[in-house]
Amino acid sequence: MGSTRGSKSLPLQVAAVCYRRRGTAVEFLLVNTNGGNKWTFPKGCVDARLSHSQAAEREAAEEAGALGTIEPRHFHLYIHSKGVFWQPGGVQEFVVKAFLMEVHQTRRPDEPQRQPTWFSPEEARQQLGKGREVKYSRELGAAIDRALERIHFQGALLERPENRNTRATAQS
Repeated sequence: MGSTRGSKSLPLQVAAVCYRRRGTAVEFLLVNTNGGNKWTFPKGCVDARLSHSQAAEREAAEEAGALGTIEPRHFHLYIHSKGVFWQPGGVQEFVVKAFLMEVHQTRRPDEPQRQPTWFSPEEARQQLGKGREVKYSRELGAAIDRALERIHFQGALLERPENRNTRATAQS
């Protein structure tokens, strides 16, 4: 039996989950929220003129000064909130499409108040959880976990002997 309540979909945002490799370690690039009291992934609204991955890549450059290779397909969806219940407008939830982006270089961000900072996965999970309700903290922690799975999977593919031989042949 169907519900008489109309279903309301949540607005969409896109995020660039920026990372770099340091030997065998992985680090994530986080930025301050607009209010400056929390950490987050560079994220923002979609743009009709850009694909979702291109919009996420734009956010990485604007907010974090991050330049690199972004995957064309999102690897994770999570729920994010803005606002607080005691202020006008209350809390607004968003669905965020997360795109993995390997950062090759950084420059000064267009939004300097964002203070982009590199964190280990454990530190990133901890910083993303600070000042957030448990529900949203878990959503962001799951994004870190899924990103690590994908990064390690890609690394394992590159390390397979048949791929190493192909790379060596291609470089000669």
